Amino acid sequence: MRIVVAEDLYLLRDGLVRLVEAYGHEVVATATTGPETVEALLKWRPDVAVVDVRMPPGQSDEGLRAALDARREVPGLPVLILSQHVEQLYARELLADGTGGVGYLLKESVFDADQFIDALERVAAGGTAMDPAVIAKLLSSGSSTRRLGRLTEREHSVLRLMAEGLSNQAIGRRLFLSESAISKYTTSLFGKLGITDDDDSNRRVLAVLTYLNASSAP
Repeated sequence: MRIVVAEDLYLLRDGLVRLVEAYGHEVVATATTGPETVEALLKWRPDVAVVDVRMPPGQSDEGLRAALDARREVPGLPVLILSQHVEQLYARELLADGTGGVGYLLKESVFDADQFIDALERVAAGGTAMDPAVIAKLLSSGSSTRRLGRLTEREHSVLRLMAEGLSNQAIGRRLFLSESAISKYTTSLFGKLGITDDDDSNRRVLAVLTYLNASSAP
């Protein structure tokens, strides 16, 4: 994969570059400020970008804004956001355009190399990768839509793990169920959410976005 890494802290930026290259991917550009990030994303249009939320010049949300600006210019541009803390507003804004290819991880997740690369590859493929802590924060303060209220407790569990980016096989292992059982649950929850897209990957993204957008609603 061709990757852009946007992070102002040298040690973390260098570590991210070394990590993705160790897994056989190519870092085509790095950025240290919000404006540099927008420029790099629009110039290189990478397979996926790793972007820190807080970057110079303001150290507030310049990285996120840069990612959102780039996705407006290049719809669906895959972006994996890194944050020191869970910010509900950031997660909601990232999901607001209704497309896949988005991820939101806490920086501490980077210390698990395999987990981080797996999340990066899922986002690059158009999927989602949401840190469990982000999902828990959204759900603890959120509300459900009428359609989400139709789901059974088991279907909610499946959808929550789907939001983390897990495959049916991985969800089955987590819930101690067969892959075929998980497939039945996903088919049922897609129907209850009114998601009829024929592409299973698209349906998963739409279901996750419905789930997280509803959960982060005020």
